[in-house]
Amino acid sequence: MWIVYSLLTAFSLATSDALTKRALSSGDEYFIAWERLLFALPVLLISLLFIEFPPLDKTFWLATLCALPLEITAIILYTKALKSSPLSLTMPFLALTPVFLILMSYLILGERVSKEGAAGIILMAAGSYLLNIHKIKKSLLEPVKAIFREKGSVMMIAVAFIFSFTSSLGKMAIEHSSPVFFGAFYFILVFLLFTPIAVMKNRGGIIIAKKDIIPLASIGVTYSLMIIFHMLAMNLVNVAYMISVKRTSLLFSILYGCFLFNEERIAGKAIGSVIMLSGFILIVFSK
Repeated sequence: MWIVYSLLTAFSLATSDALTKRALSSGDEYFIAWERLLFALPVLLISLLFIEFPPLDKTFWLATLCALPLEITAIILYTKALKSSPLSLTMPFLALTPVFLILMSYLILGERVSKEGAAGIILMAAGSYLLNIHKIKKSLLEPVKAIFREKGSVMMIAVAFIFSFTSSLGKMAIEHSSPVFFGAFYFILVFLLFTPIAVMKNRGGIIIAKKDIIPLASIGVTYSLMIIFHMLAMNLVNVAYMISVKRTSLLFSILYGCFLFNEERIAGKAIGSVIMLSGFILIVFSK
């Protein structure tokens, strides 16, 4: 079931990201990020009605409070990356999260990966290099240079690193509560803390046009489903394995980039993404 939940997480995330990018074409990134959280709230609040509230200990609160500022930073960088660069050149770099998790999940949770997992890391690095393979005619190092010229790619690499912390801390909090409770409770807190930032960045006022309600609701519902499926999967397996399968969202993002945004050189980018995916598979089955 953890694989099913992880794939549902991936699809929900990619769909929410594609809808978010479309909204970002005419909106402020802070406002759109806030609206994404706002419209996710109804599903998260309803989910709390169907579960028992678990007892919460010091470890739960420590993990949650440490993760919150990191999560808000990641949300800001994530949304900026979606706005500034093509989906196909930003989302694949989230594949680096499992790479960082090799160390972070061990330090925070004591979870280990195998030699096969290390081989998967090499494949993910190779796939990220090949995302800009069309630049190789200029020089062998040109694809690497292209990564750092693309602002969205750099920001998404930073997001991947932050997520390695928040994923490990989230797994710790889940172990001291329950998956659905933590997912709903945590992102309600994220919304409450992010609201003053969004208001300040929008000069004290946030207005939602009537015509935008349905598109924003679509973003929020898919995002809330991603949160719930994410927490359910996280509870069942090693965090690095779960995040690896979740990153299959990059393949959905490549397709969305092609069919919704007419992004170019999709074939070359897809090759790099497939190689990264093969690395994910090695990590998953190294379990």
